[in-house]
Amino acid sequence: MNQSKLVGVILAIVGAVILVLTIGWALANRVSGGATVLAAGFGFLVAAPLLGFGIYTLVRGRAEEGQEKTIKQQQKLLSMVTTQGKVQLSSAAIELNSTLDEMRQITRDLVGKQLFSGYVDWDGGMLYSVDAAKLKDKKCPKCGGELELAGKGLIKCPYCGSEVFTSA
Repeated sequence: MNQSKLVGVILAIVGAVILVLTIGWALANRVSGGATVLAAGFGFLVAAPLLGFGIYTLVRGRAEEGQEKTIKQQQKLLSMVTTQGKVQLSSAAIELNSTLDEMRQITRDLVGKQLFSGYVDWDGGMLYSVDAAKLKDKKCPKCGGELELAGKGLIKCPYCGSEVFTSA
């Protein structure tokens, strides 16, 4: 459990306990109806911010946990491509306990952040690490065809459809 979730749970529990204790005290001491409402109102005034902030922090902690998972998957995928030279997306999905669509999205995010430099064979489902020096001859690493500039940091092979991403 990450720290935000833990703080959220603690605050929500403290708020709930204060509310229950205040109402319980009023009922146990058999105070008049108006005093019970006043005690419950006081308990609510103290407990509501704690409960609200606790629930907010808990929800935020869950969102952070999801972001941390995505970042770890991105780091692992980059490491796999760097060390192995090429990685099949389906194998990466299995190893990272993810779906193929999530692997495609992670790859697109890495390209968008200019963290991945290489080429992607979307049809074959492969990621290739390519040194910038290998791209100087403007030949496709997959089929050897002439590459064409397709956008900033993107070179595309018109013959096989491979996309080569450069980070610089």
